[in-house]
Amino acid sequence: MSKLSTTLWSHIRTVQNFPKAGICFYDLTPLFMKNIGPLTDALIESIPAEKLAEVDSFIAVEARGFVLASLLAQRTGKGLLLVRKAGKLPPPVVGVGYSLEYGLDRLEMAADVTGKKVIIVDDVLATGGTLKAVKQLAEKCQHEILGASIFLDLPDLHADLGLNIWSVLDERSKPVEAVA
Repeated sequence: MSKLSTTLWSHIRTVQNFPKAGICFYDLTPLFMKNIGPLTDALIESIPAEKLAEVDSFIAVEARGFVLASLLAQRTGKGLLLVRKAGKLPPPVVGVGYSLEYGLDRLEMAADVTGKKVIIVDDVLATGGTLKAVKQLAEKCQHEILGASIFLDLPDLHADLGLNIWSVLDERSKPVEAVA
């Protein structure tokens, strides 16, 4: 494991049984308090250079995906498209319902921005429900999805999602000293 991975893991707080029993929540707030430069570097390095050159916009998934996608957009000079929970964006929007690890929800994005080459950006990939929903939204808006940039992948919880996944951290490589 690289020194950077160890450093990033050391700033992630693990919260057991949140938001409900049996769920392990990775709190990235301590990470966002420090290490923004290394975090941004790690996100950039995880995405193949040819995809970064090709992308028009990053799709930011509410809420922590907003932080990560903003870092990528600012560093690369690319655009930012928002995916939000239902009722948070002005019309026209497209929406899709989906299943979470711990319930049901609905996501929406602007319907009047179409035909971009995009990379979906989110914080944690668990069961893949959110990522599948965002993929459906992007397809409805005729975006070309180049892949997904995920900060922390929990690969034992999801199957192949039918798109390129680039992650900074993988739960299977979590250092023992980072276990909370």
